[in-house]
Amino acid sequence: MTKDMKTTTLCYHCGETCEDTLISIQDKHFCCQGCKTVYEILNKVELCDYYAISQNPGLSRKTIIRPDKFAFLDDEQLKAKLIGYADTTQSHVTFYLPQMHCSSCIWLLEHLARLDKAILRSQVNFLKKEVLVVFDPAHTSLRKVTELLASIGYEPHFSLHSMSGKKIKTYDKSRIYKIGITGFCFGNIMMLSFPEYFSLGSAEDKGLLKLFSYMNLLLSLPVFFYGASGFFSSAWKSIRQRSLNIDAPIALAVLITFVRSVYEILSGSGAGYLDSMTGIVFFMLIGRFFQDKTYNTLSFNRDYTSYFPLSVTLVTEQGQERSIPVSNLEKGMRIKVRNGEIIPADCILFYGKARIDYSFVSGEALPVERSVGEIIYAGGRQSGSALEMEVVKEVSQSYLTQLWNNDAFQRKEEKGTSYIHTISRYFTLVLFTVAAITAAYWYVKDVSRLWNAVTSILIVACPCALLLSATFTNGNMLRVLQKFGFYARNAGVIEQISGIDTVVFDKTGTITQQGHTTIQYEGGMLSTEAQQLIRSLASQSAHPLSKAVLQVLPVSPLLPVKEFKEQPGFGTEGRIGDHRVAIGSAAYMQMEKKTRETGSSVYIKIGGNIAGKFVVSTAYRKGLPGLLTRLKKQYLLSLLSGDNDSEREKLKDLFNAQLLFDQSPQDKLEYILRLQEQGYKVMMVGDGLNDAGALQQSNTGIAVCDDINNFSPACDVIMKASAFSYFDLLLKYCKRNRIIINTSFVISILYNITGLYFAVQGQLQPVIAAILMPVSSVSIVLFTTGMSSFFAIPLKTAGRKNKTDNGKLI
Repeated sequence: MTKDMKTTTLCYHCGETCEDTLISIQDKHFCCQGCKTVYEILNKVELCDYYAISQNPGLSRKTIIRPDKFAFLDDEQLKAKLIGYADTTQSHVTFYLPQMHCSSCIWLLEHLARLDKAILRSQVNFLKKEVLVVFDPAHTSLRKVTELLASIGYEPHFSLHSMSGKKIKTYDKSRIYKIGITGFCFGNIMMLSFPEYFSLGSAEDKGLLKLFSYMNLLLSLPVFFYGASGFFSSAWKSIRQRSLNIDAPIALAVLITFVRSVYEILSGSGAGYLDSMTGIVFFMLIGRFFQDKTYNTLSFNRDYTSYFPLSVTLVTEQGQERSIPVSNLEKGMRIKVRNGEIIPADCILFYGKARIDYSFVSGEALPVERSVGEIIYAGGRQSGSALEMEVVKEVSQSYLTQLWNNDAFQRKEEKGTSYIHTISRYFTLVLFTVAAITAAYWYVKDVSRLWNAVTSILIVACPCALLLSATFTNGNMLRVLQKFGFYARNAGVIEQISGIDTVVFDKTGTITQQGHTTIQYEGGMLSTEAQQLIRSLASQSAHPLSKAVLQVLPVSPLLPVKEFKEQPGFGTEGRIGDHRVAIGSAAYMQMEKKTRETGSSVYIKIGGNIAGKFVVSTAYRKGLPGLLTRLKKQYLLSLLSGDNDSEREKLKDLFNAQLLFDQSPQDKLEYILRLQEQGYKVMMVGDGLNDAGALQQSNTGIAVCDDINNFSPACDVIMKASAFSYFDLLLKYCKRNRIIINTSFVISILYNITGLYFAVQGQLQPVIAAILMPVSSVSIVLFTTGMSSFFAIPLKTAGRKNKTDNGKLI
């Protein structure tokens, strides 16, 4: 039943306010028929526990999905690319569901079989927002499964990228196997070495000691040949390139330790240092696990295919409509694009009123209007009624595709070399120098002790503590940064950020809040009658500024408008009763601007007199003024925008830096390049396709996203928009990286000096090496973890404050 709203009521399904009408079933109220329908579907199969797990877990269903929206999934060629596995009894398909957000979602999606018996099972990957559905193709189809998901509020997201066969690279599981095997061997070797430690080499049962030594040797083989293989491979590659990375001295230490231990055990002259060798490898592997950790639930290498739709509606010569894959579009085809859909190729408009949102592509803040006969470029999103267009260039030849495929826009694999490798070269040089001096000394003094002394130096002075300090610092920092919405591609990005001295911002969508505007009225007091007249005229126009004005005027009955005229992009006018009313730009009113305006102005004329104007400005992200003030103290700032300069004065006060407007994607890239040629280390902060080239060219590219699972251009860091207000603290935290690493390196040097004291004398016993190795490693791990957590305290404070202030605009 339906009744007028008396009080504010929240929808039982999605939690939104029921504004106009209240639809009820017993004591449960819904904001629209869509939400009510979802409840009825779940209630019919007794799945209403969905609402018990989380309060109002669903999403609004006010937007009705047209019946033929997923007809393209009947295409056999397309189905073959989407279905991962198929036989006569079952088909496997993985859907990406950006709506997934809570435990109720997981519960419902893993009970799809109760909604359709042809679905055999479903499994959710919450981090990736994916669900694997296994269904019986004899009783249902890919299209029907998709329509079922859409009917309960989980419409799958399909893009051209879905057909490309490119998958996000998952983590290499062999690293886990290496850590597990090496850890098992290390632990058992330590246990079997206890008799040697406690007796200091003089145990009475020599037979048992020898057995334990051979068992240790056997356990060390998988560590040496499998666990340490990555270090040997990396060291060999660096030697072939006539350079030394940090893996070279580590590989040398492992090799010398293993060879000397094998010699001592087989010759019966000692128990060797296999516990130290396996310990080195074990701790190094754990460190590498943290250092090379990436977020396989995110993609840092997205291209335009992730943004384009999978299908498009084709209009045949007979006027019939059918869905075809976007990749099958050809020049001359007639297509239909509906409200909210993306233009998939460069087209000529044949029918309809085009209002294209290019904010993600060009940076223009307001939708662009196009008339019949004009070219509409790919990548924009239609806002308004359906359009019919003729394709003039295929997807692969469109302006957007050509722009993306420009060599300058392709990712450079490496943007810098870790300074850890530089330190390791000096470390290796010093190590070899000490070994050479020791060898010369014992060659003259007592040649019988030369071998023990030199090999002991190479064993005890392994730079593992240096690598551990870097890997555990970076690994813990990655974890902390992730917690605060800052997702770095890898640990190397943290080092890159520490060297940045220039930050360049994009405007639209980066420092501005998408979908939000501020509207101020300037002029004489508007009477209730005047407001009603303005509202009646503004309701006749579909221009974004007219809609913005309409939103701030109080609700009142709309009056009939006669003699209506509209000059697209400039203004409208008409007669309402006895009043002649016009709204529009200064040029439309034939008046000169007396001052530079800080936004888009909509002037009001009633009865031939200017009553005032509405100034529509972009809403900037929360905390922007304070953020820029803090950043200016440490960095050179710039602003690049594809939008016009209507807000130059306001931005000038905020930035007090170089501001460039009407910038094309190529202009942005070239600006970054010019800064780099002048010696600056540049960070680019953007959000859209028009920033892709600049993000690639910069030393560090950061993409700001309101939803990290939605499309963002290729970058080094994906940052949640909610973290923008404390962006400076995130950068400051990254700069602490070198302080922690350098301090921990000094600590490790102290341990090395202690070990070298015994090594140069040729008196390094296995028990001493066994004590120094784990103690130094554990000390470094505790220090780096503790300090990286300590430096995160300001971030935690800012994060808590941000949550309390969430949603505030300036």
